[in-house]
Amino acid sequence: MAIRIVTDSTSDIPYEDREKLGIDIVPLSVIFDGVRYGDGVELKKERFYQMLEKCERLPTTSQVNPDGFEGLFNSYIDTGDDVIGIFISSKLSGTYQSAMVVKETLGSDRIHIVDSMSATFGLALYVYEAIKLRDSGLPAREIYDRLISLRKRARLIAMVDTLKYLKMGGRLSTTEAVLGGMLHIKPLIAIIDGEVKSTGKERGQTAAFENIARQIKEDMPDFDHPVLFGHSNAPDIMERFETYIRETAGVRPDRVFEIGCVIGTHTGPGCVGISYVSRKE
Repeated sequence: MAIRIVTDSTSDIPYEDREKLGIDIVPLSVIFDGVRYGDGVELKKERFYQMLEKCERLPTTSQVNPDGFEGLFNSYIDTGDDVIGIFISSKLSGTYQSAMVVKETLGSDRIHIVDSMSATFGLALYVYEAIKLRDSGLPAREIYDRLISLRKRARLIAMVDTLKYLKMGGRLSTTEAVLGGMLHIKPLIAIIDGEVKSTGKERGQTAAFENIARQIKEDMPDFDHPVLFGHSNAPDIMERFETYIRETAGVRPDRVFEIGCVIGTHTGPGCVGISYVSRKE
C-alpha cells in the first residue's frame, strides 16, 4: 500500500518533476480567445507569457471538474493505496470542491483532501511538506493532520511589478494605472485566509523588497519547513529579489518556481514573492 500525493497545476511544480517526486498533477484550464488549453500541458509558461503580452483581453481560467479526479482517485483506491489531494484555495477556485465531490462519491476514508488556502508556490510548499512526511514513513492521516495544522502559519507575500494586468482585470481604473505607472508604484499582495489581499504599495522595487524583508523578519520563518520563492517570467527581478532577501533577512530559497498560466493571468509578468512557514500564528 502506497501514499499517492495529488495536486493541481496551480502549484506550478514542473510536470517533468512528477515521476521524480512521486506525485500526480491535474491541470486546470486557461481559455484564450475561446481556445481551451491545459495549464502547463498544451500551453507552456514561456508561450503563455508571450500570448499574454499581446492580448487585448485577459484569458479566463477554469477549475478541474470532478471527472478530472474520479478516474485517478478510483484507480488508487482499487489498488489499496491512500490518496492525499492538496489543492488551490477553495476561495480562489472550485477545484477543491470537485475533489471533495469525488471523495464523497467514492465513499472512501483513504482519500484525504487538503484545502491549502493558498496557490502557486504557496501551494507547492504544502506539496513538498507532504512529500517529506510521506518519505519519512508517516501514515496518510497523520500527514493530512500535519498539513492542516500548518495553515495558520503558512505565508505567501509578493510584489506585483506592472499595473497593466490589474487594470485589464478590472481591479484598477485607467487613471489609477497610468498614475501608478508614472510613480513606479509596486502593489504588495499576500494570501490571507485563502484570499488574495492587498497589503500595501511602495514606490519602486527596492522599497517593495524592503517591505517584504521586514515582514519576513517579523514572522521569523521556521526552517524546518520549505522556503520557496516564485516569479512570473521575471528571472532578472527574481535574481535581485533573492539577493536582497538573502542579504537583509538572511533567508535563502530551497527552490525557485516560475508562476504558471492560471495565476500568471492575474499577476501578469514581473511578480516575485516568497512562501514560508512562520514561527508565529
